[in-house]
Amino acid sequence: MLSLQDYSARDALDLAGLVRSGEVTAAEVRQTALVAAASVESRLAAFTEGPFEQLPAHSSGEFAGVPFVIKDLLITAVGVCGHGGSAALADAAPAEADSTLMRRFRAAGLGLLGTTKSSEFGLSVAADQKWRGPTRNPWDPQRSPGGSSGGSAALVAAGVVPVAHANDGAGSIRIPAAHTGLVGLKPSRGRVPLGPWQQELMYGNVVEFAVTRTVRDTAYLLDLVQGNAPGEKYGAPLPAEPYRDEIADRSPRQLRIAVAAHGWDGQALSPDVRNAIELTASTLADLGHVVEEASPAVDWEGFLAALTTTWCAGTAAAVVPLLKSGTDRDLFEATTVTCAEVGQALNPVDLAVAFDQYNALSQSFGSFHAQWDLWVTPTSVGPAPAIGDFDADNPQYTAAEWVRRCVVPYPTCATSNVTGGPAITLPLAQTADGLPLGVQLSADLYREDIVLRTAAQLERALPWAGRRPVVHVTTETRQR
Repeated sequence: MLSLQDYSARDALDLAGLVRSGEVTAAEVRQTALVAAASVESRLAAFTEGPFEQLPAHSSGEFAGVPFVIKDLLITAVGVCGHGGSAALADAAPAEADSTLMRRFRAAGLGLLGTTKSSEFGLSVAADQKWRGPTRNPWDPQRSPGGSSGGSAALVAAGVVPVAHANDGAGSIRIPAAHTGLVGLKPSRGRVPLGPWQQELMYGNVVEFAVTRTVRDTAYLLDLVQGNAPGEKYGAPLPAEPYRDEIADRSPRQLRIAVAAHGWDGQALSPDVRNAIELTASTLADLGHVVEEASPAVDWEGFLAALTTTWCAGTAAAVVPLLKSGTDRDLFEATTVTCAEVGQALNPVDLAVAFDQYNALSQSFGSFHAQWDLWVTPTSVGPAPAIGDFDADNPQYTAAEWVRRCVVPYPTCATSNVTGGPAITLPLAQTADGLPLGVQLSADLYREDIVLRTAAQLERALPWAGRRPVVHVTTETRQR
Protein backbone atom coordinates (compact mmCIF):
# COMPACT_ATOMS: atom_id res chain seq x y z
CA MET A 1 0.00 0.00 0.00
CA LEU A 2 1.10 3.57 -0.70
CA SER A 3 2.61 5.03 2.48
CA LEU A 4 0.87 7.93 4.19
CA GLN A 5 4.08 9.93 3.93
CA ASP A 6 4.24 9.46 0.18
CA TYR A 7 0.49 9.82 -0.33
CA SER A 8 0.14 13.09 1.57
CA ALA A 9 3.24 14.64 -0.01
CA ARG A 10 1.77 14.37 -3.50
CA ASP A 11 -0.76 16.62 -5.17
CA ALA A 12 -3.65 15.24 -7.23
CA LEU A 13 -1.72 15.23 -10.49
CA ASP A 14 1.13 13.29 -8.90
CA LEU A 15 -1.24 10.66 -7.48
CA ALA A 16 -3.05 10.31 -10.79
CA GLY A 17 0.32 9.82 -12.49
CA LEU A 18 1.17 6.96 -10.12
CA VAL A 19 -2.11 5.24 -10.94
CA ARG A 20 -1.71 5.80 -14.67
CA SER A 21 1.82 4.37 -14.67
CA GLY A 22 0.70 1.27 -12.75
CA GLU A 23 2.96 1.95 -9.77
CA VAL A 24 -0.13 1.81 -7.55
CA THR A 25 -3.77 0.95 -8.13
CA ALA A 26 -6.73 3.21 -7.54
CA ALA A 27 -7.85 0.77 -4.83
CA GLU A 28 -4.53 1.14 -3.02
CA VAL A 29 -4.73 4.94 -3.18
CA ARG A 30 -8.25 4.86 -1.81
CA GLN A 31 -7.28 2.52 1.01
CA THR A 32 -4.52 4.91 1.99
CA ALA A 33 -7.00 7.77 1.92
CA LEU A 34 -9.31 5.84 4.27
CA VAL A 35 -6.44 5.25 6.69
CA ALA A 36 -5.55 8.94 6.43
CA ALA A 37 -9.12 9.98 7.21
CA ALA A 38 -9.33 7.67 10.20
CA SER A 39 -6.08 9.06 11.60
CA VAL A 40 -7.28 12.67 11.89
CA GLU A 41 -11.09 12.73 11.94
CA SER A 42 -11.38 12.44 15.72
CA ARG A 43 -9.34 15.64 16.06
CA LEU A 44 -10.78 17.61 13.13
CA ALA A 45 -14.46 16.52 12.91
CA ALA A 46 -14.54 17.51 9.25
CA PHE A 47 -16.80 14.86 7.66
CA THR A 48 -20.58 14.99 7.45
CA GLU A 49 -21.18 11.81 5.42
CA GLY A 50 -18.50 9.14 5.03
CA PRO A 51 -15.75 8.26 4.59
CA PHE A 52 -17.20 5.86 2.01
CA GLU A 53 -15.43 2.50 1.81
CA GLN A 54 -16.58 1.52 -1.67
CA LEU A 55 -14.24 2.21 -4.60
CA PRO A 56 -16.03 4.38 -7.20
CA ALA A 57 -16.57 3.15 -10.73
CA HIS A 58 -13.43 3.25 -12.86
CA SER A 59 -12.80 6.45 -14.79
CA SER A 60 -10.23 7.25 -17.45
CA GLY A 61 -10.19 10.94 -16.59
CA GLU A 62 -7.00 12.88 -15.97
CA PHE A 63 -7.40 12.60 -12.17
CA ALA A 64 -8.42 8.94 -12.25
CA GLY A 65 -7.82 7.24 -8.91
CA VAL A 66 -7.60 10.45 -6.88
CA PRO A 67 -9.86 10.61 -3.81
CA PHE A 68 -11.69 13.85 -3.08
CA VAL A 69 -14.53 15.17 -0.94
CA ILE A 70 -17.46 17.49 -1.57
CA LYS A 71 -18.84 20.18 0.67
CA ASP A 72 -22.23 19.44 2.24
CA LEU A 73 -23.80 22.37 0.41
CA LEU A 74 -25.28 22.99 -3.06
CA ILE A 75 -23.51 20.26 -5.07
CA THR A 76 -25.35 16.93 -5.23
CA ALA A 77 -24.03 13.38 -5.67
CA VAL A 78 -26.43 10.56 -6.51
CA GLY A 79 -27.20 8.41 -3.47
CA VAL A 80 -25.60 10.86 -1.02
CA CYS A 81 -27.57 12.91 1.51
CA GLY A 82 -27.10 16.66 1.50
CA HIS A 83 -27.83 18.59 4.69
CA GLY A 84 -26.61 22.12 4.07
CA GLY A 85 -24.88 22.01 7.43
CA SER A 86 -28.23 22.26 9.19
CA ALA A 87 -30.20 20.15 11.64
CA ALA A 88 -33.25 21.30 9.69
CA LEU A 89 -32.12 18.97 6.89
CA ALA A 90 -30.73 16.19 9.08
CA ASP A 91 -33.18 13.68 7.61
CA ALA A 92 -32.82 14.76 3.98
CA ALA A 93 -33.22 11.98 1.43
CA PRO A 94 -30.29 10.91 -0.75
CA ALA A 95 -29.91 12.84 -3.99
CA GLU A 96 -31.49 11.19 -7.01
CA ALA A 97 -28.91 12.48 -9.48
CA ASP A 98 -25.56 14.22 -9.79
CA SER A 99 -25.44 17.95 -10.36
CA THR A 100 -23.61 19.18 -13.45
CA LEU A 101 -20.41 19.93 -11.56
CA MET A 102 -20.47 16.54 -9.83
CA ARG A 103 -20.72 14.83 -13.22
CA ARG A 104 -17.69 16.81 -14.36
CA PHE A 105 -15.73 15.89 -11.23
CA ARG A 106 -16.46 12.23 -11.89
CA ALA A 107 -15.53 12.56 -15.57
CA ALA A 108 -12.22 14.08 -14.45
CA GLY A 109 -11.60 10.84 -12.55
CA LEU A 110 -12.05 12.08 -8.98
CA GLY A 111 -13.45 9.45 -6.59
CA LEU A 112 -15.83 10.62 -3.86
CA LEU A 113 -14.64 9.82 -0.33
CA GLY A 114 -17.30 11.71 1.63
CA THR A 115 -18.99 15.03 2.32
CA THR A 116 -17.60 17.78 4.53
CA LYS A 117 -18.93 20.19 7.10
CA SER A 118 -20.12 23.62 6.12
CA SER A 119 -21.54 26.35 8.26
CA GLU A 120 -25.34 26.31 8.15
CA PHE A 121 -26.33 27.13 4.55
CA GLY A 122 -22.91 28.74 4.15
CA LEU A 123 -23.97 31.73 6.27
CA SER A 124 -20.91 32.03 8.49
CA VAL A 125 -17.19 32.48 7.93
CA ALA A 126 -16.47 29.73 10.48
CA ALA A 127 -17.19 26.01 10.15
CA ASP A 128 -18.94 25.85 13.52
CA GLN A 129 -22.31 24.10 13.51
CA LYS A 130 -25.16 24.00 15.98
CA TRP A 131 -26.02 20.59 14.48
CA ARG A 132 -22.75 18.64 14.53
CA GLY A 133 -20.34 20.96 16.32
CA PRO A 134 -17.26 22.72 14.92
CA THR A 135 -14.66 21.56 12.47
CA ARG A 136 -11.18 22.26 13.82
CA ASN A 137 -8.17 23.76 12.12
CA PRO A 138 -5.30 21.28 11.64
CA TRP A 139 -2.79 24.07 12.31
CA ASP A 140 -4.31 24.70 15.75
CA PRO A 141 -7.33 22.63 16.84
CA GLN A 142 -8.47 25.44 19.13
CA ARG A 143 -9.03 27.55 16.03
CA SER A 144 -11.55 27.35 13.21
CA PRO A 145 -10.43 26.50 9.68
CA GLY A 146 -12.74 29.28 8.52
CA GLY A 147 -15.87 28.90 6.48
CA SER A 148 -18.02 28.14 5.04
CA SER A 149 -15.95 25.45 3.25
CA GLY A 150 -14.05 24.63 6.44
CA GLY A 151 -14.45 20.85 6.41
CA SER A 152 -13.06 20.59 2.89
CA ALA A 153 -10.11 22.84 3.69
CA ALA A 154 -9.26 20.98 6.91
CA LEU A 155 -9.07 17.62 5.12
CA VAL A 156 -6.88 18.92 2.30
CA ALA A 157 -4.53 20.71 4.72
CA ALA A 158 -4.24 17.62 6.95
CA GLY A 159 -3.27 15.40 4.01
CA VAL A 160 -6.45 13.30 3.77
CA VAL A 161 -7.20 14.31 0.17
CA PRO A 162 -5.25 16.55 -2.22
CA VAL A 163 -8.28 18.40 -3.56
CA ALA A 164 -11.78 19.14 -2.28
CA HIS A 165 -14.92 20.76 -3.61
CA ALA A 166 -15.85 24.15 -2.15
CA ASN A 167 -18.10 27.07 -3.00
CA ASP A 168 -18.01 30.79 -2.35
CA GLY A 169 -20.66 33.49 -1.87
CA ALA A 170 -18.63 36.06 0.09
CA GLY A 171 -15.26 34.36 0.55
CA SER A 172 -16.18 30.79 1.46
CA ILE A 173 -13.47 29.22 -0.72
CA ARG A 174 -10.77 31.77 0.01
CA ILE A 175 -11.28 32.27 3.75
CA PRO A 176 -10.74 28.63 4.80
CA ALA A 177 -7.96 28.23 2.23
CA ALA A 178 -6.16 31.22 3.77
CA HIS A 179 -6.61 29.91 7.31
CA THR A 180 -5.34 26.40 6.48
CA GLY A 181 -2.47 27.15 4.10
CA LEU A 182 -4.13 26.21 0.79
CA VAL A 183 -4.75 27.55 -2.69
CA GLY A 184 -8.33 28.75 -3.04
CA LEU A 185 -9.63 30.08 -6.37
CA LYS A 186 -13.01 31.71 -6.72
CA PRO A 187 -13.60 31.56 -10.48
CA SER A 188 -15.47 34.16 -12.49
CA ARG A 189 -19.25 34.11 -12.40
CA GLY A 190 -20.43 31.59 -14.98
CA ARG A 191 -17.06 29.82 -15.32
CA VAL A 192 -18.23 26.71 -13.41
CA PRO A 193 -21.89 25.64 -13.69
CA LEU A 194 -24.24 25.71 -10.69
CA GLY A 195 -27.11 23.70 -12.21
CA PRO A 196 -29.24 22.07 -13.06
CA TRP A 197 -31.40 22.74 -9.97
CA GLN A 198 -30.57 26.41 -9.57
CA GLN A 199 -29.71 29.21 -11.99
CA GLU A 200 -28.09 31.49 -9.45
CA LEU A 201 -27.66 31.82 -5.69
CA MET A 202 -27.43 34.97 -3.59
CA TYR A 203 -28.21 37.01 -6.73
CA GLY A 204 -25.21 35.79 -8.67
CA ASN A 205 -22.69 36.01 -5.83
CA VAL A 206 -22.21 32.25 -5.34
CA VAL A 207 -19.76 30.22 -7.42
CA GLU A 208 -18.55 26.62 -7.26
CA PHE A 209 -15.03 25.18 -7.43
CA ALA A 210 -12.39 23.72 -5.08
CA VAL A 211 -9.47 24.07 -2.69
CA THR A 212 -6.09 22.48 -3.43
CA ARG A 213 -2.49 22.45 -2.21
CA THR A 214 -0.89 23.48 -5.50
CA VAL A 215 -1.57 26.02 -8.21
CA ARG A 216 -1.18 23.36 -10.90
CA ASP A 217 -3.96 21.21 -9.41
CA THR A 218 -6.17 24.29 -9.43
CA ALA A 219 -5.35 25.11 -13.06
CA TYR A 220 -5.73 21.53 -14.37
CA LEU A 221 -8.98 20.98 -12.47
CA LEU A 222 -10.43 24.25 -13.75
CA ASP A 223 -9.64 23.15 -17.31
CA LEU A 224 -11.65 19.97 -16.71
CA VAL A 225 -14.77 21.37 -15.03
CA GLN A 226 -15.15 24.84 -16.53
CA GLY A 227 -17.47 25.64 -19.43
CA ASN A 228 -21.06 26.60 -20.05
CA ALA A 229 -23.88 24.12 -19.57
CA PRO A 230 -27.40 24.12 -21.06
CA GLY A 231 -29.86 26.19 -19.07
CA GLU A 232 -27.29 28.09 -17.03
CA LYS A 233 -28.14 31.75 -16.40
CA TYR A 234 -24.51 32.86 -16.57
CA GLY A 235 -21.80 31.78 -18.96
CA ALA A 236 -18.13 32.61 -19.32
CA PRO A 237 -16.18 32.72 -22.60
CA LEU A 238 -13.73 29.92 -23.22
CA PRO A 239 -10.16 30.83 -22.26
CA ALA A 240 -7.74 31.71 -25.04
CA GLU A 241 -5.59 28.75 -24.04
CA PRO A 242 -5.80 26.03 -21.38
CA TYR A 243 -5.12 27.24 -17.86
CA ARG A 244 -2.45 24.54 -17.47
CA ASP A 245 -0.48 26.34 -20.19
CA GLU A 246 -0.78 29.65 -18.36
CA ILE A 247 1.12 28.30 -15.35
CA ALA A 248 4.10 27.04 -17.34
CA ASP A 249 7.49 28.37 -16.26
CA ARG A 250 8.10 30.79 -19.08
CA SER A 251 8.79 34.50 -19.45
CA PRO A 252 5.44 36.20 -18.77
CA ARG A 253 4.55 39.68 -19.85
CA GLN A 254 5.02 42.48 -17.38
CA LEU A 255 1.87 43.23 -15.39
CA ARG A 256 0.66 46.35 -13.67
CA ILE A 257 -0.18 45.27 -10.14
CA ALA A 258 -1.90 47.38 -7.49
CA VAL A 259 -1.37 46.56 -3.82
CA ALA A 260 -3.51 47.54 -0.84
CA ALA A 261 -2.00 47.03 2.61
CA HIS A 262 -5.08 47.92 4.63
CA GLY A 263 -8.33 46.37 5.77
CA TRP A 264 -11.94 47.42 5.55
CA ASP A 265 -12.15 51.16 4.85
CA GLY A 266 -8.67 51.74 6.28
CA GLN A 267 -8.95 49.17 9.09
CA ALA A 268 -5.59 48.29 10.64
CA LEU A 269 -3.96 44.96 9.84
CA SER A 270 -1.93 42.79 12.17
CA PRO A 271 1.84 43.29 11.70
CA ASP A 272 2.13 39.74 10.32
CA VAL A 273 -0.47 40.43 7.64
CA ARG A 274 1.16 43.71 6.68
CA ASN A 275 4.49 41.88 6.38
CA ALA A 276 2.83 39.28 4.13
CA ILE A 277 1.58 42.00 1.78
CA GLU A 278 4.96 43.70 1.72
CA LEU A 279 6.69 40.38 0.99
CA THR A 280 4.29 39.67 -1.86
CA ALA A 281 4.70 43.16 -3.33
CA SER A 282 8.50 43.02 -3.23
CA THR A 283 8.52 39.54 -4.76
CA LEU A 284 6.27 40.64 -7.62
CA ALA A 285 8.52 43.64 -8.24
CA ASP A 286 11.55 41.33 -8.29
CA LEU A 287 9.74 39.21 -10.88
CA GLY A 288 9.62 42.24 -13.16
CA HIS A 289 6.12 43.57 -12.61
CA VAL A 290 5.16 47.19 -12.01
CA VAL A 291 3.88 47.29 -8.43
CA GLU A 292 2.29 50.33 -6.78
CA GLU A 293 -0.09 50.97 -3.92
CA ALA A 294 -3.57 51.67 -5.26
CA SER A 295 -7.22 50.71 -4.68
CA PRO A 296 -10.53 51.20 -6.47
CA ALA A 297 -12.97 53.73 -5.06
CA VAL A 298 -15.45 51.88 -2.84
CA ASP A 299 -18.34 53.16 -0.74
CA TRP A 300 -17.74 50.49 1.91
CA GLU A 301 -20.79 51.25 4.02
CA GLY A 302 -23.05 51.38 0.97
CA PHE A 303 -21.57 48.11 -0.24
CA LEU A 304 -22.09 46.48 3.16
CA ALA A 305 -25.73 47.63 3.25
CA ALA A 306 -26.31 46.17 -0.22
CA LEU A 307 -24.63 42.90 0.72
CA THR A 308 -26.79 42.68 3.84
CA THR A 309 -29.90 43.07 1.68
CA THR A 310 -28.98 40.28 -0.74
CA TRP A 311 -27.61 38.07 2.05
CA CYS A 312 -30.92 38.29 3.91
CA ALA A 313 -33.07 37.91 0.80
CA GLY A 314 -31.07 34.85 -0.27
CA THR A 315 -31.35 33.37 3.22
CA ALA A 316 -35.11 33.90 3.20
CA ALA A 317 -35.37 32.07 -0.14
CA ALA A 318 -33.75 29.00 1.44
CA VAL A 319 -35.26 29.10 4.92
CA VAL A 320 -38.79 30.50 4.66
CA PRO A 321 -40.12 27.59 2.54
CA LEU A 322 -38.78 25.16 5.15
CA LEU A 323 -40.45 27.09 7.97
CA LYS A 324 -43.73 27.19 6.03
CA SER A 325 -43.53 23.43 5.50
CA GLY A 326 -43.49 22.95 9.28
CA THR A 327 -39.77 22.65 10.03
CA ASP A 328 -39.13 23.53 13.66
CA ARG A 329 -37.45 26.97 13.77
CA ASP A 330 -35.38 25.81 16.76
CA LEU A 331 -33.49 23.49 14.41
CA PHE A 332 -31.95 26.52 12.70
CA GLU A 333 -29.19 28.70 14.09
CA ALA A 334 -30.35 32.01 15.51
CA THR A 335 -28.66 34.24 12.94
CA THR A 336 -30.10 32.15 10.10
CA VAL A 337 -33.63 32.83 11.31
CA THR A 338 -32.85 36.49 12.02
CA CYS A 339 -31.52 37.06 8.50
CA ALA A 340 -34.38 35.08 6.93
CA GLU A 341 -36.97 37.19 8.73
CA VAL A 342 -35.32 40.40 7.56
CA GLY A 343 -35.13 39.02 4.05
CA GLN A 344 -38.80 38.06 4.06
CA ALA A 345 -39.73 41.65 4.94
CA LEU A 346 -37.76 43.20 2.06
CA ASN A 347 -39.52 44.61 -0.98
CA PRO A 348 -38.48 44.98 -4.63
CA VAL A 349 -37.31 48.55 -4.06
CA ASP A 350 -34.88 47.34 -1.36
CA LEU A 351 -33.37 44.92 -3.85
CA ALA A 352 -33.22 47.58 -6.56
CA VAL A 353 -31.29 49.89 -4.24
CA ALA A 354 -28.86 47.07 -3.44
CA PHE A 355 -28.37 46.31 -7.13
CA ASP A 356 -27.63 49.99 -7.77
CA GLN A 357 -24.86 49.76 -5.17
CA TYR A 358 -23.58 46.57 -6.81
CA ASN A 359 -23.51 48.30 -10.17
CA ALA A 360 -21.54 51.22 -8.72
CA LEU A 361 -19.01 48.79 -7.27
CA SER A 362 -18.71 46.85 -10.53
CA GLN A 363 -18.27 50.03 -12.56
CA SER A 364 -15.57 51.24 -10.17
CA PHE A 365 -13.72 47.92 -10.37
CA GLY A 366 -14.09 47.83 -14.15
CA SER A 367 -12.41 51.23 -14.44
CA PHE A 368 -9.75 50.16 -11.95
CA HIS A 369 -8.88 47.00 -13.87
CA ALA A 370 -8.62 48.95 -17.10
CA GLN A 371 -5.49 50.41 -15.49
CA TRP A 372 -4.36 47.53 -13.24
CA ASP A 373 -4.08 43.85 -14.19
CA LEU A 374 -4.21 42.58 -10.61
CA TRP A 375 -5.15 43.83 -7.18
CA VAL A 376 -3.19 42.29 -4.28
CA THR A 377 -4.89 42.47 -0.87
CA PRO A 378 -4.99 40.60 2.46
CA THR A 379 -7.41 37.69 2.45
CA SER A 380 -7.88 38.24 6.20
CA VAL A 381 -6.88 40.91 8.70
CA GLY A 382 -5.37 38.20 10.93
CA PRO A 383 -4.90 34.45 11.39
CA ALA A 384 -7.65 31.89 11.91
CA PRO A 385 -10.16 32.80 14.64
CA ALA A 386 -10.68 30.75 17.77
CA ILE A 387 -13.49 28.20 17.85
CA GLY A 388 -16.63 30.07 18.88
CA ASP A 389 -15.49 33.55 17.84
CA PHE A 390 -18.21 33.53 15.19
CA ASP A 391 -21.28 32.35 17.09
CA ALA A 392 -24.00 31.95 14.48
CA ASP A 393 -26.44 30.73 17.13
CA ASN A 394 -26.29 33.98 19.08
CA PRO A 395 -29.76 35.59 19.08
CA GLN A 396 -28.33 38.95 20.14
CA TYR A 397 -27.08 39.76 16.64
CA THR A 398 -29.23 41.77 14.29
CA ALA A 399 -28.98 40.76 10.65
CA ALA A 400 -26.84 43.81 9.83
CA GLU A 401 -24.55 43.12 12.78
CA TRP A 402 -24.08 39.49 11.76
CA VAL A 403 -23.24 40.31 8.15
CA ARG A 404 -20.77 42.98 9.29
CA ARG A 405 -19.24 40.50 11.75
CA CYS A 406 -18.63 38.04 8.92
CA VAL A 407 -17.48 40.45 6.21
CA VAL A 408 -15.24 43.05 7.82
CA PRO A 409 -12.41 40.68 8.92
CA TYR A 410 -12.03 39.62 5.26
CA PRO A 411 -11.62 43.03 3.67
CA THR A 412 -11.94 42.40 -0.06
CA CYS A 413 -13.30 38.86 -0.36
CA ALA A 414 -16.93 39.74 -1.03
CA THR A 415 -16.18 42.44 -3.60
CA SER A 416 -15.16 39.87 -6.23
CA ASN A 417 -18.37 37.91 -5.62
CA VAL A 418 -20.31 41.03 -6.56
CA THR A 419 -18.17 42.06 -9.53
CA GLY A 420 -17.99 38.47 -10.71
CA GLY A 421 -14.24 38.55 -11.28
CA PRO A 422 -11.80 35.79 -10.30
CA ALA A 423 -9.84 35.92 -7.04
CA ILE A 424 -7.32 33.50 -5.58
CA THR A 425 -5.78 33.24 -2.12
CA LEU A 426 -2.26 31.88 -1.79
CA PRO A 427 -0.49 30.72 1.41
CA LEU A 428 2.46 33.04 0.91
CA ALA A 429 3.27 33.77 4.56
CA GLN A 430 2.85 32.73 8.18
CA THR A 431 2.44 34.46 11.50
CA ALA A 432 5.35 34.63 13.92
CA ASP A 433 4.00 31.48 15.61
CA GLY A 434 3.54 29.56 12.35
CA LEU A 435 -0.13 29.99 11.42
CA PRO A 436 -0.92 30.35 7.70
CA LEU A 437 -1.70 33.75 6.17
CA GLY A 438 -3.31 34.12 2.77
CA VAL A 439 -2.75 36.86 0.21
CA GLN A 440 -5.45 37.47 -2.38
CA LEU A 441 -4.95 38.26 -6.07
CA SER A 442 -8.04 39.49 -7.90
CA ALA A 443 -8.59 40.49 -11.52
CA ASP A 444 -11.18 41.65 -14.01
CA LEU A 445 -14.04 39.40 -15.08
CA TYR A 446 -12.92 36.22 -16.88
CA ARG A 447 -9.19 36.88 -16.34
CA GLU A 448 -8.34 33.63 -14.58
CA ASP A 449 -5.40 33.44 -16.97
CA ILE A 450 -3.66 36.41 -15.32
CA VAL A 451 -4.55 35.22 -11.82
CA LEU A 452 -3.23 31.69 -12.33
CA ARG A 453 -0.12 32.76 -14.24
CA THR A 454 0.91 35.12 -11.44
CA ALA A 455 -0.05 32.61 -8.74
CA ALA A 456 2.29 30.06 -10.33
CA GLN A 457 5.11 32.62 -10.38
CA LEU A 458 4.60 33.32 -6.68
CA GLU A 459 4.45 29.61 -5.84
CA ARG A 460 7.86 29.16 -7.47
CA ALA A 461 9.30 32.24 -5.75
CA LEU A 462 7.76 31.66 -2.29
CA PRO A 463 7.14 27.88 -2.10
CA TRP A 464 4.91 26.49 0.62
CA ALA A 465 4.89 22.77 -0.20
CA GLY A 466 7.10 21.79 2.74
CA ARG A 467 4.85 23.21 5.46
CA ARG A 468 2.83 20.79 7.59
CA PRO A 469 0.15 21.55 10.18
CA VAL A 470 0.17 20.20 13.73
CA VAL A 471 -2.60 17.72 12.90
CA HIS A 472 -1.50 15.84 9.79
CA VAL A 473 -1.95 12.26 8.63
CA THR A 474 1.77 11.58 9.05
CA THR A 475 2.10 13.00 12.56
CA GLU A 476 -1.15 11.47 13.78
CA THR A 477 -0.17 8.02 12.53
CA ARG A 478 3.20 8.20 14.24
CA GLN A 479 1.53 9.17 17.51
CA ARG A 480 -0.67 6.09 17.31
